[in-house]
Amino acid sequence: QLQASGGGLVQAGGSLRLSCATSGSISNIRTMDWYRQAPGKQRELVASITSGGSSNYADSVKGRFTISRDNAKNTVYLQMNSLKPEDTAVYYCKMVAGLFKHDYWGQGTLVTVSS
Repeated sequence: QLQASGGGLVQAGGSLRLSCATSGSISNIRTMDWYRQAPGKQRELVASITSGGSSNYADSVKGRFTISRDNAKNTVYLQMNSLKPEDTAVYYCKMVAGLFKHDYWGQGTLVTVSS
């Protein structure tokens, strides 16, 4: 029910903006997160934003990535600047919603950063 987009191939130092929107009827969205999984590595949390707008970042992306959300559109964004080859991964969005905090995952979008 989540559709992620915006991935692609970019040179080191470049920028990309990821988007993730709900395609169905998901209400009472709490947190919105971006995760990533590089080849041969575990999935890791990149950034998270609460319904009130408070955000947290992995140390590896602080100062380079910015997470934001549009509550009216149920959409979360990830602005990625100063990209590095080690940022290469499949990026997944996740939304936690509802009274029972159900997890909804997007299908992933590939980001490739060339050196």
